Amino acid sequence: MGTIAIEGVRRSFGSVEAVRHLSLDIRDSEFFTLLGPSGCGKTTLLRMIAGFTEPDAGEIRIGGKRIDTLPPHRRNIGMVFQNYAIFPNLTVAGNIAYGLKARKFAPDEIARRVTEALVLVRLSGYGERWPHQLSGGQLQRVAIARALVIRPEVLLLDEPLSNLDARLRVDMRGEIRELQQRLGITTVYVTHDQEEALAVSQRIAVMHSGRIEQLGAPEEIYRKPASLFVARFMGTTNVLRGVAGARDDCGTRVRVGPSELLVPVLDAREGEALSLCIRPEALRVIVGGEPLAADSARLEATVRKTEFVGALVRLDAELADGTPLKVAVLDDPVAGAAPGSRIALAYDPARVTVFREGAP
Repeated sequence: MGTIAIEGVRRSFGSVEAVRHLSLDIRDSEFFTLLGPSGCGKTTLLRMIAGFTEPDAGEIRIGGKRIDTLPPHRRNIGMVFQNYAIFPNLTVAGNIAYGLKARKFAPDEIARRVTEALVLVRLSGYGERWPHQLSGGQLQRVAIARALVIRPEVLLLDEPLSNLDARLRVDMRGEIRELQQRLGITTVYVTHDQEEALAVSQRIAVMHSGRIEQLGAPEEIYRKPASLFVARFMGTTNVLRGVAGARDDCGTRVRVGPSELLVPVLDAREGEALSLCIRPEALRVIVGGEPLAADSARLEATVRKTEFVGALVRLDAELADGTPLKVAVLDDPVAGAAPGSRIALAYDPARVTVFREGAP
């Protein structure tokens, strides 16, 4: 079983507490991602699982067995590093075989496993090539094959796509996810790229200042952020400052300057300061006399700038008091809006996330 149990783990570097008494359970066969900005502690946590960094406190178990007291080579973990760590003086086959030779496998078994690993990562026939003859994507596949050839219980990947160009990153993240699903191996993936994390993960832990800010499925974290930090980190969002108003059967009305937004019913007193988060794609331009859906509310704004990016049109707009508002709509010439024009926007109140002022 490739379950990972992390209990009360802490790690400091001088006066900097990189990981703060963190506890976490990762399920068997799960694709789990540690996501956050630089310095949040995600790579430190991964390196503690791998055994390259020792925790100051706490315990780490894989399959119920405590491993934080073991050296890295006895943890049955495969790791793919950010820079791939490919040996330039070894062929592709030699790089893949390195861990097997260190474990003193028989030559015939090494040859068989290397051949299987090359097939697995779609590099059949590349065994005798040298690293300098490979592309970045091929080098990454070699690094993955080397990690998997030892048949680990857990696969760790530390920013594995950061050195690839944008198009190749998209292709490779799909390949990694497909490979993980085929093998059913527990995988812990570290990245600072929100789109990457959303695309590949079953669950995501968003980290901030050495702690887990939110843990959940990608859809939950994106659509229902637990804090302003998560809302802002997980892509573009509008953060509007407002004041709680009256409540009725439709929800709570929140005043943002002279404008009013309808949000789900809140346990907030009238006059309480609130922060509202609404994603640009949750706003829809109302065309002409189009009627509102029963579950929609309406907001008016003035367009200040438009940006055509192919499938999407991004609008920079303002509410009546000058509060900026970003809108993202599918390209539709009929729904186009020129700078300076007034537009009406429809939105579902359930897609507005509300935080009390002073919340992190």
